[in-house]
Parts: sequence; C-alpha cells; structure tokens
Amino acid sequence: MKTSTLGVILIRMLLGLQGCEKPAQPELKNTSQLPFSDAVITKDVQGKWARSCVLCHVNGEGGAPRLGHPEEWQPRLAQGEAVLLRHAVEGYNNMPPLGYCQACEREDLRALIKLMSAGGA
Repeated sequence: MKTSTLGVILIRMLLGLQGCEKPAQPELKNTSQLPFSDAVITKDVQGKWARSCVLCHVNGEGGAPRLGHPEEWQPRLAQGEAVLLRHAVEGYNNMPPLGYCQACEREDLRALIKLMSAGGA
C-alpha cells in the first residue's frame, strides 16, 4: 500500500470520527420548570406503576430509562412534556403504547413519568 493511500485512509477515518461525540444535554436546574412538576403521585398511580412500568423501568429493559437514574431521564425531560406524553401514549422505540398500562389516563401518565424520572414517590 502506498504511503499516500494510507494517508487518505487515515484522513477518512479521522473525518468519519468527527462529530461522533455525545452531544451535551441541556441541564434542568429549576425544578418548578421541570415537566410534570405539578403531577400528583397517588397510591393508585403507584399501583399502576407496580403493575405496568416496573416491567421495564427497573432494569432498563429494551433501553427504558430506569427508576432512580435521573441521568437517564434528563435528556428525555429536556424534550418537553408534550413529546414524552406522546411517546407514552403512542409508544416509542421498544415501549408499547401506554407502556402496558391500558387503564392509564393522561394524568396517570404524567404522574408515572414524574415518579420514575424523580426516582420514586
């Protein structure tokens, strides 16, 4: 292999690696502005979590953000409440519509997301 060919390959490899760094995630510092901050976590919501969400959000099955791991929730929360609710209702990636919680209403989903993203009730 000629030196110039090797140089071209190295340059292409380096160029291919540029921009692959993980983008910085916006920080959410003011908790009063956090999505779902006004959602109410009730015993009923906790029961729905135990029957549905726990299946994936404890161990991170299928890439689900885990309870008690705010760093996994921060990029999702940064997308805003409307996006997260749409994903919860319609399903997203490996999560099925309503996240297996067929009895969940909009306010239940808001509270469930708050519960999981905050690390518990």
